[in-house]
Parts: sequence; structure tokens; C-alpha cells
Amino acid sequence: MDNRLRGLREARGWSQGELAGRLGVSRQTINALETGRYAPSLPLAFRIARLFDARIEDIFFPDVT
Repeated sequence: MDNRLRGLREARGWSQGELAGRLGVSRQTINALETGRYAPSLPLAFRIARLFDARIEDIFFPDVT
């Protein structure tokens, strides 16, 4: 799953660890999300969207096959 998470995080000057702390997940989870190895659960996707004041679909882009 493609996403804009890394760009949004970097625009705020947050490390992966800082973002992880704000979301209540591990830094490894943030890394996996940013590299597309992990798709977030719906509750996590909503928390991320709220944190960045954006819609889920503005952050995450499903793979279209």
C-alpha cells in the first residue's frame, strides 16, 4: 500500500520514534507503514488521519491491480 506518511512526518520534523509515540505504536510499525510492508488497521488509519488533520484516503493509496 502506497502512502504519504513519510512526507507528512518529515514535514513536521518528527522522527519515526516521535510519530510512533504520538500514535501509541512501535517505531518498527511506523517504518513498516512508510515502506509499504504493512497496511494499517482501520483504527490506526483513523488515528493517523486525525493526527495529520487529513482524510485517510489523502494519506493511504491502495494498490490497484
